Amino acid sequence: MSQDVFEMMQKMNLHSVETQMAIQCAPVFAGLKMSNLLIVAKEDICKVRQILKSAVISWHVVSMWKEKATILLYREEELKQYLNSEAVYTRLQGMGYEGSLESKLERFSQRYQAYQAGQTDFPHEMGFLLGYPVEDVEGFIRNGGENSLYTGDWKVYDNLTEKLQLFSKFEVARESLLGMVSAGTGIVEIMRNKRLQQPVA
Repeated sequence: MSQDVFEMMQKMNLHSVETQMAIQCAPVFAGLKMSNLLIVAKEDICKVRQILKSAVISWHVVSMWKEKATILLYREEELKQYLNSEAVYTRLQGMGYEGSLESKLERFSQRYQAYQAGQTDFPHEMGFLLGYPVEDVEGFIRNGGENSLYTGDWKVYDNLTEKLQLFSKFEVARESLLGMVSAGTGIVEIMRNKRLQQPVA
C-alpha cells in the first residue's frame, strides 16, 4: 500500500461498509477475483444487501458469530466454473461437497460455523470457495499453513512470479476503489458505471 493511500485511509471512516468492501473485496469488484469474504458488523448486513442489489456480485451469509457477519461475495458463473473444473470438483467431492453451488455454500456455512464454535477443524475447502489456485490450497493443507513461498492475499506454494503479478493487480484495484470511495463515489455508482468491472492493468 502506497504512503498516499495509507494517509488517505487515515481520514476515512474505516467502520463504513463501503470502505470495508473496498479494503476486503476490491479484487472481486474489479473482475480480478471470483470471490472474497467480507466481514462486517451484523447490523450492516442490510447495507450490504442494499449496495449489492443492483450489482453483478452475488452474496451468501456464511455465518453470524458474536457481533460479526461473514459474507461470501462472489461472481456466480466464474465460481461455478471453477468449482466444477475437474481438479477442484474431485477434491471437493472428497470433502463431502456435491450438488449445486447453493448446496455447496450451505455445507460450507455449516462447517465454518462448527469451526467457529470449536466443534471441528478449520474447513480448508474455504480456499476453493475463495477461488485460490489448487496448488496453493493443497500446499496449505499439506504444510499445515507453514513453509509458504510468500504470503499475500493467500499463502503461495507454487508459481510465485505469477501470483506476485496478480497480487500487484489486487493492490491497484484496492487503491483505485478506496480512492473513489474516499472522494464520495458510492460502490453502487461505481458498479453501475462499471468503472471497476474490467481487470486493472
